[in-house]
Amino acid sequence: MEIVGHMSWHHENKSTSGVLREAWKHFDRVHLDFVADPCNVRLGLCFDGFNPFTQSTIPYSCWPIIVTPCNLPPEMCMTMPFMFLSCLILGPHNPKVGIDVYLEPLVDDLKKLWTGVETYDIVRKKNCIMRASLMWTINAFPAYGMLSGWGTQGKLACPHCMEHSKSFYIRKWGCKTQEKLE
Repeated sequence: MEIVGHMSWHHENKSTSGVLREAWKHFDRVHLDFVADPCNVRLGLCFDGFNPFTQSTIPYSCWPIIVTPCNLPPEMCMTMPFMFLSCLILGPHNPKVGIDVYLEPLVDDLKKLWTGVETYDIVRKKNCIMRASLMWTINAFPAYGMLSGWGTQGKLACPHCMEHSKSFYIRKWGCKTQEKLE
């Protein structure tokens, strides 16, 4: 019961600073119907890969996809009890090519949650329609590229800067090029 009370923390404690808070406020302005019910849940999705055989040359990867509720106080959001493993992608290579196949069941569930599902609110002691929204993803840049389909290499690698990027190519690496850079 104590934990359930924390799920409306962000509704009651409206902080005024921070980049994530600004994203939260923008979402609130756009989706007034979602904001009206403090029981609605905002979610974060964490995705990254690693080689479980750290001291080995075995080509194998493990990609957990974790969903976490963002309604909780900041010190609780990313702790073990509130991190839910929704998918685990295993294999000899990263899942870039078939990532949409692995994520399809999760996307279906998120769509269903966006429209609302009936649940029991223990605080109000009555049934209600709970909605959920995926607010943001938390991942490394290469994993971001896999999830979004954005090319994270080359001139337009940054999805924020895009054509205003100050990136450059080194045409030929050698003594003459190195002298020019110095």
